[in-house]
Amino acid sequence: MKIAILLYDRFTALDAVGPYEVLGRLPEADLTFVGEEKRPYRTDTGRLAITADATLTETPEADILLIPGGPGQSDLMEDGPVHDWIRAIDTTSTWTTTVCTGSLILAATGLLKDRKAVTHWLAMGQLGKYGAVATEERVVFDGKYVTAAGVSAGIDMGLTLAARIAGDQFAEGLQLAIEYDPQPPFDSGSPAKAAPEVVDFLRGRSRHVLK
Repeated sequence: MKIAILLYDRFTALDAVGPYEVLGRLPEADLTFVGEEKRPYRTDTGRLAITADATLTETPEADILLIPGGPGQSDLMEDGPVHDWIRAIDTTSTWTTTVCTGSLILAATGLLKDRKAVTHWLAMGQLGKYGAVATEERVVFDGKYVTAAGVSAGIDMGLTLAARIAGDQFAEGLQLAIEYDPQPPFDSGSPAKAAPEVVDFLRGRSRHVLK
């Protein structure tokens, strides 16, 4: 099973690494990090880099495509080599998936037109601009298209998709293997739960990131 994870400058680490930890453990998984060039791509913090082992042209097909989000997403909203590659991979993929604002990149290719999708809560208003139907769920399936909400939701997406592919028992085993048993210190993981002043603080702080 070929799995391709797109890399670009200023992607969010957990958007890619969370699903990687899950999907990379599927039976016969052959996972490759892919970029426009074979080089390290730094995350949005600038402190961590992941190297693309293959270029777009070297990766003409995949069973699973994953597009992570991050501030660098804003540089990939126009038609170009990445959009062409996503559309080409989509013709071969069994599953085309995104995490966080990666769904905006996918939506900009036209592949999410009239399909339900989710993204980071700060960017939900942008999905409709590209014809997608914004849906406030943590993981959204619409046919073969699977979108996850912000950052940590990529792990949930990976486990849900693993269950579709390899069965519930295998996916539950994966969850146990990575000891994914969230017990956060605060109940503020969504704007519906967080205090209004926390939502306002983050919205103001992130305005320059999610344009």
